[in-house]
Amino acid sequence: MRTLIVDDEPLARSRLRRLLSEYPSIDCIGEASNASEALALVEQLQPDLVMLDIEMPDGDGLSVAELLNQRSIPPAIILVTAHPEHALDAYRVGPSDYLLKPVDPKRLRTALDRLGTHTRAHLEKNEELNPWISYQVGNSLRRIRFEKVQYFMAEDKVVKMVFDGGEAIIDSSLANIEQSYKTLVIRVHRNCLINESRLLMITKGHQSSFKAVIENSEAQIDISRRVASKLKENYRLSVDLNH
Repeated sequence: MRTLIVDDEPLARSRLRRLLSEYPSIDCIGEASNASEALALVEQLQPDLVMLDIEMPDGDGLSVAELLNQRSIPPAIILVTAHPEHALDAYRVGPSDYLLKPVDPKRLRTALDRLGTHTRAHLEKNEELNPWISYQVGNSLRRIRFEKVQYFMAEDKVVKMVFDGGEAIIDSSLANIEQSYKTLVIRVHRNCLINESRLLMITKGHQSSFKAVIENSEAQIDISRRVASKLKENYRLSVDLNH
């Protein structure tokens, strides 16, 4: 976890770096002694975690935390201070935790354990696996997470996106969607892409046809025998190809 230490006291930075050295997963990538240095290094180094002192010469850590929280993917923040009276104000900026100086090693361990899924690395991974996808409703642009999408269907020269609770026409071709989300979709037909995570099984239809069963959907999506065989082999889906 790429970590930036921010404190105007050299001894405090040194002690914190020493305590963090006990954790193989923590990589201290830099130190800042004031607010402006902190913001510049966050921009340059893109840390996952910022250990942030509250009282500094050219600006308090709470103001820095507010600015960091405005970033599209903010780092996790652990506030550090010698003044317990700052606690209430500190939690208004939503830190992962709040430590008092001198930092107790056991309390630091608890704080690091609490980080859980709030680090930049996790958020970026989540963005990769479950990105936003936008669509137009009238003059409004809306978006949903990809996990809500069931499938994309090309009909009458437009592409319809069907998602939990509704559907919308999107301004993109199936080919572009497949290219943009190639690790998340499966082409089951020349006119249809299915969200891979929503494909539950394949059932036998009439006259040797096959249908895709999609989570939370009553849609009957046709699949060719060739695609059904491939899906059975690659995804271990339940499918009967013998009748």
